[in-house]
Amino acid sequence: MKQADLNRAVALATGESMSTVKRLGFLLAEPDEVIDPAAEESGPYVIDWDELETNRLNSKRQGARHEPVVA
Repeated sequence: MKQADLNRAVALATGESMSTVKRLGFLLAEPDEVIDPAAEESGPYVIDWDELETNRLNSKRQGARHEPVVA
């Protein structure tokens, strides 16, 4: 499958435009790689946007009252 075929399939399945799908950057998995959809770890090409945002918010909150650790 070529990248254009993948983008087209994702666009048809999600209802998004081709430009949106291209911008999001979907990739083909390795054909020999077995992917467990129930696994906690999604792989190196997946970003959990909710987790990223939570980490950013927590960092900002801690930064406002963070005290350096003195050893």
